[in-house]
Amino acid sequence: MRNRRRTTLTALAFASPWFLGFCIFMVYPLVASIYFSFCDYSVLRPAIWIGAGNYVHLLHDNIFWTALINTAVYTVIALPVGLIVALGLAMLLNMKVKGMAFYRTLFFIPSLVPLVALAVLMQFIFNGQYGILNVILRDLFPFVHSQSFPPNWLGDPAFSKLVLVFISAWGAGNAMVIYLAGLQDVPVQLYEAADLDGAGFWAKTRNVTLPMISPVILFNLVMGIIGTLQVFTVPYVISPTGSPERSIYFYAMYLYDNAFIYHQMGYACAMGWILFVIIMILTLLSFRLSERHVHYGS
Repeated sequence: MRNRRRTTLTALAFASPWFLGFCIFMVYPLVASIYFSFCDYSVLRPAIWIGAGNYVHLLHDNIFWTALINTAVYTVIALPVGLIVALGLAMLLNMKVKGMAFYRTLFFIPSLVPLVALAVLMQFIFNGQYGILNVILRDLFPFVHSQSFPPNWLGDPAFSKLVLVFISAWGAGNAMVIYLAGLQDVPVQLYEAADLDGAGFWAKTRNVTLPMISPVILFNLVMGIIGTLQVFTVPYVISPTGSPERSIYFYAMYLYDNAFIYHQMGYACAMGWILFVIIMILTLLSFRLSERHVHYGS
């Protein structure tokens, strides 16, 4: 008994730095953010308890609703596009073709580009006046004489979100690799049996591939929900104000501005917890709706 107690104390002593760091950098900020969300707190002054004042104010904040709607629209478009692009690339890269290692590396490299550098690069590509894309479009279609062609991609609210969707799909390499790992775990015998039954490509994809990688699809779906709802870096680098007409002013950008520009940390904490609740509800809903479609059996 004494040796067991000594072993336990020794293990706790070795693990104590991790527990200490976890409490200081995770537990305390989490609990503090809940408290500050009910306070008028600017970091520079002591917090003043105001109850649900921050949450009530959010309900009447037009910029909050604009940012939330922009984020919702972006998520509805970017999430399925990203999932389909990543899955399509993974299926192509799962074929037995000579030089496949090179192709896999080639399609994965874009996801390694830092987001700030990617945003700056895309600004040069999609610039309405001297962007590379518009220069190419003018050369390809010299007979088109219209003020709306080529479009001002980042200066037109009708196209600005679509540019961000394209940038999101450009970095689909991480999800692609996860899909690829799932595809390689699909038993070959199932494809052979489908071939004997005369199944074509689409039939095998619908009845074999998708059901067998359904847990991977669910994982990428949940991660995609979390990532798209927290989109920040690329739109903030492109336009910190969310112009044109706040069309790319997203939820995380408004949260950041409240916390570090306007010094309304309590207000930002309330926004953070609302975002947490939204993500949690959508995640639980994804698991609930996928119960009949996700197969974990080997």
